[in-house]
Amino acid sequence: MKTALRWASAVALLAAVGGYAFRDEIALRLGAYDAARAETSAAPPAPKPPSITVATAKRREIAQTLVVTGTLVARDEILVGAQIDGLRLDEYLVDIGDRVEKGQVLARLDRDMLDTQLVQNDSSIARSEAAIAQVGAAIAEAEASQVDADAALKRAETLVKTGNVTGEVLQTRQTAVRVAEARVRAQNQNLKVAQSDKTLAQAQRREIELRLARAEVRAPAAGIVASRTARVGQIVGMAGEPLFRLVRDGEVELEAEATETRLHSVEVGQTARVEVAGLDQAVEGRVRLVAPIVDPATRLGKVKIALPADRGLRPGLFARGLIETARREGVVVPQSAVLFGAGGPHVQVATDGTVSERAVTTGLQDADGVEITSGLKAGDAVVARAGGFLREGDKITAVAAPDRSADAADGRELTR
Repeated sequence: MKTALRWASAVALLAAVGGYAFRDEIALRLGAYDAARAETSAAPPAPKPPSITVATAKRREIAQTLVVTGTLVARDEILVGAQIDGLRLDEYLVDIGDRVEKGQVLARLDRDMLDTQLVQNDSSIARSEAAIAQVGAAIAEAEASQVDADAALKRAETLVKTGNVTGEVLQTRQTAVRVAEARVRAQNQNLKVAQSDKTLAQAQRREIELRLARAEVRAPAAGIVASRTARVGQIVGMAGEPLFRLVRDGEVELEAEATETRLHSVEVGQTARVEVAGLDQAVEGRVRLVAPIVDPATRLGKVKIALPADRGLRPGLFARGLIETARREGVVVPQSAVLFGAGGPHVQVATDGTVSERAVTTGLQDADGVEITSGLKAGDAVVARAGGFLREGDKITAVAAPDRSADAADGRELTR
């Protein structure tokens, strides 16, 4: 009986201990579950700010250019035509693209008629010279006769005083003297006529020689043949179209136009880089002329850029010129970093991961950046591609933009 009670007490004790242990396990598991629920119901973590590319404002040299377009033209075009009328063109000796020197024969005209005139003129000169010689002999004869008549008159005058000669003889001698003098005067006049004939023939010869010289069409200056209208067999004339057009010394220039708002920034002597259609490399030039007037209809003014002599530069080609109008050192940011609004230009500055709007004043501009004359200093970080998606006070994760300073030094410039 006592043994049974002991076993019952032991079983009850074990049951009590097991119950407490089970209760503690349940409580432990419930606590873990509640903690897990609390953890999952907590607020999610804040998202990371967006990554935005920022550029650093840098101090460097910046050059601004004005873009102009136009056509290559001959700086000085020479029209070469015939200087004689009515002759047939026999041959031309040069063609388009040929380089010629001053005085070089470009074409020859038919000279047969002129050669015939020259032979006839030689005969005229020979006849006039023969006439001069003949008249000279006649003058000598007349002068000799005059001398004899003078001598006879003097003898007669002496003999009349002594009575050995009658007055009638004296009168005859006086008449003979007058006749001899008249013959001398007449022959002298004939000499003048003969000499005039020779002078005229000589003048005609010079004219024929000049016409013969003009039968060869020559280049008045060195240059390059730009066009040729000369054709074998055509009858040329001074009033006709030019036979050739030359580009003096091969000098070609860009004749372009600039807007009236930008024309004031162009000055004679400014350097320019000219890109010509069909050429792989740009050509360096210099502003030679800025038109003093603006076309009232188009509001454009002409600008001429002198170019070096080059066979690849041909009148008529389209070209694009970039005139360097200003160059200086300043604080520069990318063009895309500047926003233009109603309040003027401004940039978005990134400071310690926070964006702030800042008004700026712009200056020169090239292909890689814009000069900031006020509102920024070298070293300031700005949003590289500013836009309306960012606002004052926005948080960002700044990512440095690639360094394009080397590209900026390449000189690839563009106007605003």
